[in-house]
Amino acid sequence: MKKAAKSVLAILTTAFFAVPVPAAPRANSTAASRKYASRYRGVPTFADSTSADISTFDDPVVRAAVVEALGRYNGSVVAVDPNTGRILTVVNQKIAFGDGYIPCSTIKPTIALAALEENVITRDTMLKVSYRKYMNLTDAMAHSNNVFFEQLGTRMGFDTVSKYARLLGLGELAGYNLPEEHPGAFPSTPPALGGVARMSSFGEGIQITPLQLAALAAAFANGGTLYYLQYPRTPEDVANFAPRVKRDLHIDSILPEIREGMLAAVLYGTGKSSFDRDGDETPLGKTGTCDDHTTPSHIGWFVTYADEAHPKIALAVLLRGNTRSVKGPMAAVVAGRIYRKLREQNYFADSTAPAVRGNSLASGK
Repeated sequence: MKKAAKSVLAILTTAFFAVPVPAAPRANSTAASRKYASRYRGVPTFADSTSADISTFDDPVVRAAVVEALGRYNGSVVAVDPNTGRILTVVNQKIAFGDGYIPCSTIKPTIALAALEENVITRDTMLKVSYRKYMNLTDAMAHSNNVFFEQLGTRMGFDTVSKYARLLGLGELAGYNLPEEHPGAFPSTPPALGGVARMSSFGEGIQITPLQLAALAAAFANGGTLYYLQYPRTPEDVANFAPRVKRDLHIDSILPEIREGMLAAVLYGTGKSSFDRDGDETPLGKTGTCDDHTTPSHIGWFVTYADEAHPKIALAVLLRGNTRSVKGPMAAVVAGRIYRKLREQNYFADSTAPAVRGNSLASGK
């Protein structure tokens, strides 16, 4: 699959990357950042996202790459080993361990998984998304088409959507023995704004944390094992670390369709800025962009893992602020910078991660 992805990318590289990617504000541009943020009320777009972190036992290579990639953007990044559930770094721990935020379009892989498992669609099902326009699941994921996923949510209903969302860890603690972590929130009834349809396209009524999203990315990467996320923060924790399985999701039969959509998002969709043209690693991902009703700010998400064949890292990137630059594609830019920096540090060169495992959903319900 990687060779096929590369050939497609080679054809389309010029079109995809002709537009220059904006750089994050440099660390010494504090005055400019404050002036820029002061034009807006509410959550600033730029902040020092590392000031309160305790990172003594983080993976130093991963943390350095994340801090540099995030720059002065106001946000959080959680990096996880998808094969063990070990947290490699948490940048902006106050946000990551907090109450959570609307997931925006990062809810769509969960909705896709539910619809495939419930036989509401197949990978080839074409749904009408506008006048004389139809899409299948891959293109709907790549372009984050809201109408497509609203139809899926409406067809399945609130109870079915809730069942799969909770199965995948929404509304519950993602970590093991993390006393400062919050469980986010999942509604017990359809949200007043848009009902189950908008919940299935924007995540309306849901609050998800970067930890929960990173755990979900890890499960998609490793073949369907939802690990408790563990964050060793003492020498004893490091020495005695052992993976802890929360539950096996058993999703081997439908993961290829989910991954195909996440790969398409990176190759030609909303997450294409995450791709490292100079590396051999193929990331997969899904963007999310929307407004946060609880604070006057925009939200940008990117959930991703790399590489495609032997995943070694899963990321949840969250950006917040009151400018239009805060959106999912910009979060994908941050992830792309992380991947490029890790590649420069030979992080992927000595990958000993096992090939992705496969399972099936029946016993995990």
